[in-house]
Amino acid sequence: MDRYLQVIDVEPSTRAPYERYIRRYIQPQLGRLQVGRIDAEVLDSFYGRLRTCRADCRGAKGLVDHRTTAEHECRMVKHRRRSQHDCQTAGCKVVECPPHVCKPLAASTIRQIHWILSGAFARAVRWRWVGRNPMEDAQPPAAPTPNPDPPTASDAARIVNEAWKDPDWGTLVWLAMTTGARRGELCGLRWSRIDLALATVVLRTSRGQLNTQRWERDTKTHQQRRVALDAETVQALTEHRARCEARARSIGVEMADDAYVFSLAPDGSTPLTPDSVTQRYIRMTERLGIDTHLHALRHYSATELISAGVDVRTVAGRLGHAGGGTTTLRVYAAWVSEADQRAAAALAPRMPQRPKAAE
Repeated sequence: MDRYLQVIDVEPSTRAPYERYIRRYIQPQLGRLQVGRIDAEVLDSFYGRLRTCRADCRGAKGLVDHRTTAEHECRMVKHRRRSQHDCQTAGCKVVECPPHVCKPLAASTIRQIHWILSGAFARAVRWRWVGRNPMEDAQPPAAPTPNPDPPTASDAARIVNEAWKDPDWGTLVWLAMTTGARRGELCGLRWSRIDLALATVVLRTSRGQLNTQRWERDTKTHQQRRVALDAETVQALTEHRARCEARARSIGVEMADDAYVFSLAPDGSTPLTPDSVTQRYIRMTERLGIDTHLHALRHYSATELISAGVDVRTVAGRLGHAGGGTTTLRVYAAWVSEADQRAAAALAPRMPQRPKAAE
């Protein structure tokens, strides 16, 4: 696994969970085994233990979940007074290390660990460390059933109305709804990639972030896509561009042609950070009492398009889903079924007269 981490070429935001899963789960449980001894039985047992307890307690009784890894007393009284006193009267706090409670690892996380191991063993086969990839026989947990939870029409209206109290922020939320763009794609969007005359936007790059580290990268599928804009979105972007240019002129600076569409800098020279966009959206929806998240706006865009009768391949193209619509169809199958029912109802009036059966 150490050698695998040295050679893989992935984004920092992808490498970080790889390293975390290897450090927490793979190395403690499999790290001492020779690579050639890993087989389907070992892997299935490994996944079984993770489904039972992420701490690999193996059913041992009397274990304690210590509150720190440093030396400590498992039962400690935090006194509220230095002088002699009655702890109960003074309300002193007792801190104890609780008994161990098994916490299973989520099936989606175990599947990610499976794919990390698959990548490592694929390299091991290429390097002739093993003759056969044992991952071909291992069986990870089944993929969870997709459950997109987009905002309802009434919630979407409340979100837009609240966001538009700040027109710049409102434009970003509106564009996320109408294009289904990811947060990094919106943060990395430049004016040079928007053609208001042709009503199109080209999503070519994205902004990545890991803690304080930020960088520009390709889109998730490493392919650019051109998304058509409706008249209302073109108007919103036109007004947003006018506001940005007015702010720049007010302090005597000029916006470059490739300035960022959403920026805190008057000249649009610096992009927003993805995490800050997510945090602002969460604060806004919490004020509204709506339990949702920024990524759900992609679900909203997709479900509204499918409900309107747009074919899945076109929806997949707008969202940037790879596989020609396979991902879109898998995630939004419920809405496709609903559209199919409407299609059946729409076809019935156009059918020729059905002859009546002879009595």
